[in-house]
Amino acid sequence: MSWLRTHTCGDLTKKDVDQEVILNGWVSSRRDLGGVIFIDLRDRYGITQIVFDESNNDLHSSAEDLRSEYVIGIKGKVLLRDKETINPAMPTGEIEIEVSELNVYSEAETPPFEIKDGIATNEETRLKYRYLDLRRPEIQQNLLLRSKLYHTIRSFYHKLNFAEVETPVLMRSTPEGARDYLVPSRVNAGKFFALPQSPQTYKQLLMVSGMDRYFQIVKCFRDEDLRADRQPEFTQVDVEMTFVDEEQIYKTHEELMAEIWKTHLGKEIKTPFPRMQYKDAIETYGSDKPDTRFGLKIKNLSDLLEDCGFKIFESTVKKGGRVVSISVPGKGDLGRGALDRLTEDVKRETGAAGLIYIKVSDEGHFCSVGKFLTEEKVEEMVKRAGAENGDLVLILAGPNPQVYKQMGILRLMMGRDLELIDQSADNFLWVTDFPLVEWDKEEKRYVSLHHPFTAPKEEDLEKLEKSPEEVNARAYDLVLNGSEIGGGSIRIHNSELQNRMFRLLGIGEEEAREKFGFLLDAFTYGAPPHGGIALGLDRVVMIMAGAGSLRDVIAFPKNQKAQSTMDKSPGEVDEKQLRELHIKLREIN
Repeated sequence: MSWLRTHTCGDLTKKDVDQEVILNGWVSSRRDLGGVIFIDLRDRYGITQIVFDESNNDLHSSAEDLRSEYVIGIKGKVLLRDKETINPAMPTGEIEIEVSELNVYSEAETPPFEIKDGIATNEETRLKYRYLDLRRPEIQQNLLLRSKLYHTIRSFYHKLNFAEVETPVLMRSTPEGARDYLVPSRVNAGKFFALPQSPQTYKQLLMVSGMDRYFQIVKCFRDEDLRADRQPEFTQVDVEMTFVDEEQIYKTHEELMAEIWKTHLGKEIKTPFPRMQYKDAIETYGSDKPDTRFGLKIKNLSDLLEDCGFKIFESTVKKGGRVVSISVPGKGDLGRGALDRLTEDVKRETGAAGLIYIKVSDEGHFCSVGKFLTEEKVEEMVKRAGAENGDLVLILAGPNPQVYKQMGILRLMMGRDLELIDQSADNFLWVTDFPLVEWDKEEKRYVSLHHPFTAPKEEDLEKLEKSPEEVNARAYDLVLNGSEIGGGSIRIHNSELQNRMFRLLGIGEEEAREKFGFLLDAFTYGAPPHGGIALGLDRVVMIMAGAGSLRDVIAFPKNQKAQSTMDKSPGEVDEKQLRELHIKLREIN
């Protein structure tokens, strides 16, 4: 029979001395000092030390059998610890419980790893025994932070008169975006639902319906290759508003972030957030989600090198490419071996053809391709790069914009390796004025940078068919410390412009009617101007918690192969289930 606890294992302090209490929890550790057995009893709230002494032989004997992760209940009296045994690192460190009764609820096998923070166990083992991993305080604290965050987010939007509306999890597959997860329909033979990559069309329909302000904390799904900050199923805070412009969306979500940071981290963050155009982000930081916590800004050397005498530079510039640099402070003394290793790392990590460098010195600069360049030209490059005595200038040459993105990767490598990043900073940034579309060489068509419902800038509408690559979108991303934590746009709200967009993307009229006819029809019945944003809740929690992976802030995540090794999903299904779904499997050669 379970005892009802009077307190949790994180409650009791010296003000509770002499109280009779009941605690329930897991045996975290056991220390047998001969006549006295000490046990640290753990639950999600904390740890309390409990004591068994030989004054009660039967009880002491029972305590000798207790092992790690046994689940027990105890009754006892709160005592003040001796001064020399007080543990100031624990909230309960001034007291201990003298046990008078013991209830063993369940025994436990020896766990495959220690249930404590900072373990070196590999992640696959932790994920296989996730229910044990979740007992560790650091993982529990991450999930509790996430739980509290839900409450703050919901309260924030409700105060601003947003309606929380659920949208379908089973929808139709639509083009654009990542690969869909498909769900076969038993009652509609040969037809499939898709799990939503985003509730995009539904939230726009809610605006057409007059809901005015909507939000939802919603699961989304994308069948794509995984990495540390990506999961096949993820949670986003989905938001849409009518009769708004970009400024109102910025202001609302700056206020949300400020409230979250103050409530849960005790930090005041400065608003409004800085803004940066997409073009400037790429050409200054080599990324559309720049980490602005450190310098190493990219400098364009191309105009200096059109007729420099070095064929690689000259041909790159003539083909429309770029020669770009960063200046690394104080690293002009790196030896040849270190620079050779760096060159190999750069080629492997960025895909660049090679790395060129200049060691800057008052006694004369050393350039790795100096025999092809004049001293005056090298001096011009050093000056443009903003390098000073003792610095190291790193240079890449290649097609535009790929070379900027390669340099952006190199910039982050140097920032991490040289510990240039201010880990205490929280640098929020709006990236704006994204291109509406980009050319996909493989599919030989334009594709949306965000999604096909993003509105073009009104001043660029006349370029939509003639020069689509010059059209900017009314789109914006919210970036924090080099991670995109949100993205949104002002939407297209009339069917004529939406059809123009579909044609630009190579989506014919018949396909548009088939895939999006419901949305186009809705626009003909009076659609208000509207826009919104989706915030990546998992990434926000990961950054707030200082976790290294999304898997540390999700209760039951998938591994890098999109598998759950704990419950062995995805798994095979039997032939009867396949027949009911009108599916026949075939071998893939």
